[in-house]
Amino acid sequence: MIKNILTKIFGSRNDRLLKRLRKTVEQINLLESQMTALSDEALQAKTTEFRQRFQNGETLDQLLPEAFAVVREAGKRVLNMRHFDVQLVGAMVLHQGKISEMRTGEGKTLVATLAVYLNAISGKGVHVVTVNDYLAQRDSAWMGQIYRFLGMSVGVIISELNQEQRRKAYHADITYGTNNEFGFDYLRDNMTFNPQDRVQRELNYAIVDEVDSILIDEARTPLIISGPAEDSSELYKKINLIIPKLTRQERLPEKDEPELPGDYGVDEKHRQVFLSEEGHQHVEEMLTEMGLLPEGASLYDAANIVMMHHVHAALRAHVLFQKNVDYIVKDGQIIIVDEFTGRTMPGRRWSEGLHQAVEAKEDVNIQNENQTLASITFQNYFRMYKKLSGMTGTADTEAFEFQQIYNLEVVVIPTHRSMVRKDNGDLVYLTAKEKYNAILDDIKDCVKRGQPALVGTVSIENSELLSNMLKKENIPHQVLNAKFHEQEAHIITQAGRPGTVTIATNMAGRGTDIILGGNVEAEIKDLENPSEEHLLELRNAWKQRHQAVLDAGGLHVIGTERHESRRIDNQLRGRSGRQGDNGSSRFYLSLEDSLMRIFASERVSGMMQKLGMEEGEAIEHPWVTKAIENAQRKVEGRNFDMRKQLLEYDDVANDQRKVIYEQRNEIMNAENIEPIIDAIRNNVINKVIDAFIVPNSPDEMWKIKELEEALEKEFLNPMPISKWLEEDHNLHEETLRQKIEQEIKATYEQQGIRLGVEKVREFEKTMMLQVLDQHWKEHLAAMDYLRQSIHLRAYGQKNPKQEYKREAFEMFQQLLEYVKSQVVQVLTQEVFKADVQLANDLQALQEKQQQKAPMQFIHNSTSAMAEEPSPEQLAAKTALAHKKPSQQPYVRDGKKIGRNDPCPCGSGKKYKQCHGKLD
Repeated sequence: MIKNILTKIFGSRNDRLLKRLRKTVEQINLLESQMTALSDEALQAKTTEFRQRFQNGETLDQLLPEAFAVVREAGKRVLNMRHFDVQLVGAMVLHQGKISEMRTGEGKTLVATLAVYLNAISGKGVHVVTVNDYLAQRDSAWMGQIYRFLGMSVGVIISELNQEQRRKAYHADITYGTNNEFGFDYLRDNMTFNPQDRVQRELNYAIVDEVDSILIDEARTPLIISGPAEDSSELYKKINLIIPKLTRQERLPEKDEPELPGDYGVDEKHRQVFLSEEGHQHVEEMLTEMGLLPEGASLYDAANIVMMHHVHAALRAHVLFQKNVDYIVKDGQIIIVDEFTGRTMPGRRWSEGLHQAVEAKEDVNIQNENQTLASITFQNYFRMYKKLSGMTGTADTEAFEFQQIYNLEVVVIPTHRSMVRKDNGDLVYLTAKEKYNAILDDIKDCVKRGQPALVGTVSIENSELLSNMLKKENIPHQVLNAKFHEQEAHIITQAGRPGTVTIATNMAGRGTDIILGGNVEAEIKDLENPSEEHLLELRNAWKQRHQAVLDAGGLHVIGTERHESRRIDNQLRGRSGRQGDNGSSRFYLSLEDSLMRIFASERVSGMMQKLGMEEGEAIEHPWVTKAIENAQRKVEGRNFDMRKQLLEYDDVANDQRKVIYEQRNEIMNAENIEPIIDAIRNNVINKVIDAFIVPNSPDEMWKIKELEEALEKEFLNPMPISKWLEEDHNLHEETLRQKIEQEIKATYEQQGIRLGVEKVREFEKTMMLQVLDQHWKEHLAAMDYLRQSIHLRAYGQKNPKQEYKREAFEMFQQLLEYVKSQVVQVLTQEVFKADVQLANDLQALQEKQQQKAPMQFIHNSTSAMAEEPSPEQLAAKTALAHKKPSQQPYVRDGKKIGRNDPCPCGSGKKYKQCHGKLD
């Protein structure tokens, strides 16, 4: 109550922000006549002037009014497009590192040019992130005309580019590309073996187009670079045969209710599937008959855990994942369909064997499972930018998440012209058949009156069902779904012609404006050398079509069902009513729709029964709309919790990732890594000594004979320590340690001189990177298993997240011990080999780097990461998580030196800054 009163008096925070920015707009407008008077050369020279002023100490904020005025003038001259005042406001919000929410058709692509140009003045690079390659190429070519006119270089990153082309694009002032490409290039850069092979610069500033799609919808799925693991394709095929023989329970049993008949139950709300006791027994019997399970064995035996994993993956593939809804089959491959955009995701594969299980289900070639080599979530990638901003037509509903996860504030920018679109209430029918008949009648009415209609569906299956209904009625239409995404831009640009019917899966075509009457400029572009008369004729014809569509009511948007996110529904509605155009929208629902059936059916069904509704009748009431929105809020809240949980777990891995990548870069950039090798060697030496000479212990407790044997075994260097102690009574623990370190180092250096110092240094660097990468890869797999099984700790009244952090830290410490131990072991053995053998080993290492196994770049599924697994999953994955690594770390018996203690070597530095640098 008080908040509402204060808002009425002082205005909302959004109003106050806009009020402040309008003062700057006035400054920019005052400069317009001055910029108009400049020649092209004088306008272009402004870029050099701004760069010089920036280097002399002026801030970008101080340069903003002039820079924006320059870009506005360049837009008029190059593209014949002048930035509106509200577009200047939107660009200022982008420059401030916030999110500009601007309605569809408000010209977000043009808005970005202002903030991009201003931030590119610093010379540190600006990334413009788009949702697909088409938009990256289109926007870089289209808006690139302004940047190039003003003397700035523009690059574009798409999947087909080679390494040199990528490096050139990243070193341009402005780089366009997709979120996937930027993320994968970051991971690839941290897998290289030479600094020259890296392509990206420091992550300075990014503007994310369709920011809600990238930072919200796609944030549930990490980017993963993986390599091939063992082949299990035959096992997938065999287990696939048993799933159709299982029966589904009618429903999930209530709490304290006995188990219902059937082999498995399905929880549609959480997209989970569970084997019942009856189902377990049935599966075990079938596996035993097939010879995959020994007689009398259980799926829960430790030896059969992998089999349980395969069964669960196959069950999910058959029950939860539908063809032409979740994926399509194209050219013998399973291609995932993005649930939010309706676009195919050719580079993306489901994890944990699910993709292989779907391949077995559809009887296509089963690709090998993959082992993770590197991964990162979009949340952690984009948070590495010094400054981040974004723009979209629908962000306000997710403002809380943007603020909490990315520290990004959403600012709603007013429209250039008032919105006049009419959003009709939802019509709810009892059955899907009645709903589709009503949609068909609506489409017929639009065609009859010459009004263009855009019909949004949530799946390919529904779009094809509706298309078949229209074909029977002989109604011409275009279908835009994942199967025909190549024609996406062409179809959507002409979707505003009179009487045109376009069926689009979700938001396919997002990023391309629907212009009433059709896009005449696209028509002209397709012509070769058109005459002036022809051009005039085309433009006059467009004016007539444009007016005819306005008279018919503008673009009519029809939603065939509600999406689980209000934002996706708003995006569909937002295709109509751009720039003050008239338009309308209507959603048609039925009680058989997924969202209604799972979340809202009881209340709405009860309401419809009380009203005594009959077949063909629909209910339209604000209460129904409110019930649906409440259902959507529930789903949005659940999805937010999933993303937040994923991020909390990935934050732990992210801290470790930063340490490993920094260490890699330090090794790679160092001309001479001898000090690093010395520090590691001394660290390992002291650990060996600690096992036999406990620090600060009396001489009588020292195990000298055992120490001599251990040092000779570890460093191939026999040392008469007993003799040293007999001959020199002044040797105490500290001086003995120093003498052993010096002796081993001297022997190693002598061998190095004999073999050639340069050759040894090259081998050290190459081998150290290989060891680090190998152990990091194994560590990622172990972390994955830990994350998937950690929920079991809740049964022991422990916090799974705290347990995960604790164990992950211990595993990381163990990883570093592994790395140091193996580096010293391999180097010692190699340097004591013959010259020819070392040269051969060095060549083999370098060839291994160059001829890597084929890598896959996967935008992976994370349902298992983000949701708490079922008891069956937990049991299966825990056994895998407890698998012992093949190589055990060296066990320290003595006290560990504290990181802030003085270094035992006597340098005077803290241990962490001297011999403990890799700890």
